[in-house]
Amino acid sequence: MSDHDQLLVVIDPVARRMDGESVRIAKDVLCGGSEAKICLPDGPEEFARALARRGSRRPVVVGDDRALLRAVALLHRDRWLGDGALSLVPVGTSVQLAHSLGVPAGAVAAARAVLDGAVRRLDLLVDESDGVVLGGLTIPALRSAARAEASVWHAARSLVRTLVGPAPPAPAPRHHRLRVEADGVVLADLDDPVEAVSVRAGPDGRAEVVVRRRAVPAPLRADALSVTVSGPDFRYRADTHVTGPVRTRTWTVRPGAWGLTLPAA
Repeated sequence: MSDHDQLLVVIDPVARRMDGESVRIAKDVLCGGSEAKICLPDGPEEFARALARRGSRRPVVVGDDRALLRAVALLHRDRWLGDGALSLVPVGTSVQLAHSLGVPAGAVAAARAVLDGAVRRLDLLVDESDGVVLGGLTIPALRSAARAEASVWHAARSLVRTLVGPAPPAPAPRHHRLRVEADGVVLADLDDPVEAVSVRAGPDGRAEVVVRRRAVPAPLRADALSVTVSGPDFRYRADTHVTGPVRTRTWTVRPGAWGLTLPAA
């Protein structure tokens, strides 16, 4: 068996702690169907060293979305993604991103896809600091928390209204003064506050941009190869990570920049 047919299986320590049984099953399937070298890093530094020493073996990550993101970021900085393909067996509590990309649920199905699947080239969003986004990003970063807070406030108002009569109005939603440009075209400027901005790689090698503005009920949508957001300090959530504060950031679509092994059609 050549090195290209061999696997480097890097098992994230969080996966080992969270679900040792799924990790064991994944190891059994992978080792039973190929020649696999198993790495058990104790932390991020050892995780990075294991990938760096992969040689010509195919890297397989056993872990959650954060482990997947860490691996893609490391391999992107190593300039390997354009030539190779990554495989994943999702194990952990946060695996929604992996499933959205097409990785099967369950250790057996995912491990079988590693052995028998096909490589699918996927687009990547890359920023000027070499950060990568696999799924999408949102500004502000705490949008989900804001929605949760609004739900709690609505429930509280209903209870107060029931007990003592009308309650004071809910606080107005926060607005953000940001300049949003898509391929140089200004979608929103500092004097046109926005409620939220989302960016994700689309199916046609372009980024899908959605801007929700305060003064316009309908969201503004655009497709672009490059998206720049600037303004006062802002944070954004990219996949599972919150980054910031920053004052400007540009994301560029890299079509087909990385390969992920998925079940054969």
